[in-house]
Amino acid sequence: MSETIAAISSAPGEGAIGVVRISGDRAKEILGRLFCPAGSDFEERKFYYGTIQEPSSNCVIDEVLAVYMAAPRTYTREDVAEIYCHGSYLSVKRILEAVLFCGAVPAEPGEFTKRAFLNGRIDLAQADAVIDVIRARTDLAHTAAVGQLGGRLSERIRAIRSVLADALAETVVHLDYPDEDEDPASDNSAAVRIAKMLEGAAEEIRELVETAEAGRMVCDGLNVVIAGKPNVGKSSLLNALLRETRAIVSDVPGTTRDRIEEYANVHGIPVKFVDTAGIRDAEGEVEQIGIDMALDATRDADIILFLVDGSGGIDDYDKKVAARLGGKTAVTLVSKSDAYQVINLTDAEALIPGSPVMSVSSVSGAGIAELEKHIAELVFGGEISPGERLLVTNARHKNLLVRALAETEKAAGELRSGAPLDFAEVEMRAAYDSLGEIIGETVTDDILDRVFERFCVGK
Repeated sequence: MSETIAAISSAPGEGAIGVVRISGDRAKEILGRLFCPAGSDFEERKFYYGTIQEPSSNCVIDEVLAVYMAAPRTYTREDVAEIYCHGSYLSVKRILEAVLFCGAVPAEPGEFTKRAFLNGRIDLAQADAVIDVIRARTDLAHTAAVGQLGGRLSERIRAIRSVLADALAETVVHLDYPDEDEDPASDNSAAVRIAKMLEGAAEEIRELVETAEAGRMVCDGLNVVIAGKPNVGKSSLLNALLRETRAIVSDVPGTTRDRIEEYANVHGIPVKFVDTAGIRDAEGEVEQIGIDMALDATRDADIILFLVDGSGGIDDYDKKVAARLGGKTAVTLVSKSDAYQVINLTDAEALIPGSPVMSVSSVSGAGIAELEKHIAELVFGGEISPGERLLVTNARHKNLLVRALAETEKAAGELRSGAPLDFAEVEMRAAYDSLGEIIGETVTDDILDRVFERFCVGK
């Protein structure tokens, strides 16, 4: 019998309701020892109103609602009891202490979800999705996480593993009975048939890998840096994108000395906009520090918004800044479109060859919506949103998919080149095991610890 665990499952701090969760064989017994009126039978899945009392003094801790749920129809597939009290830090703390006094042990981070996995209620990909649901910052991130929690990724992984299992089974048969292959040199030989199966599996894996970058941006956010020489309208653009006054705007060049970072929701994508110091020859040590930070920010950016002053013309500073941004995904923005324009878009196109050029006004808002749409399209490859497309959002999943893809392609290539079947079998098994790590069917205790240590206590 495993130990009965308990933890506070509500968010820390004050709130309307606090929750203490108990899971394990002694959950009902412990609840019965603390709940008043004593002797409540705790019919399954029925809420009971009463109080929780100190086990040593019988002093009332708080008024509560309590519910008991019997295994296996619970989150952990164990007996579970939950106590709902007022959301006071002291109430939930003292109730948890009383539960522990009665024999429960403190739950480790993520231990409830870990037990759900170990007891077969969810697989490891779904367990990963639990923390993604909790941490989702936009509707798209939440939708992607809920889809994975419901098993969409797991279904795809199991289907691909099934193909690899069939390929492995045929490989083993022909290794054990090589004479059964009627014509090893024909297009219908065992090697060719298995290679075709592997190529189909590789294409399925590749499709998932190709969604990983968009999935990362949807969940972790997009790092968009606003860069340019001083006084071209970078801070005004930040304020326009945020729909609030966040950065100081001044006609004095060099007003922004430090990085200013703020998040905004752009078509469902969490975007971190970074306003940076104007890049020029610094006029002092402090300004130079700000310029160095600006250059560091552009190196880490997913997208750079490169501003030039449409009312002032292109000069050598613009060209120097543009030269430093080569190789990055950038959008050249001709700012101050509400004023008389000296720059035409054709001139601006030459600054960063291949990058799109757009005209914007932070004063009138012209071009801002089009810019936001373009940022979203860069994430989704021309689509404004992923729709119902499955996105791989977890770095662990991506790394394992990349590994499985490499092994599958290598095995197929070996078979196509006439290598013996037993050579390819090693890669096939490695690919099969890598996919199994995603859903937890081939996983070590060390990997499990790394997955669940990201969770909060109580989940």
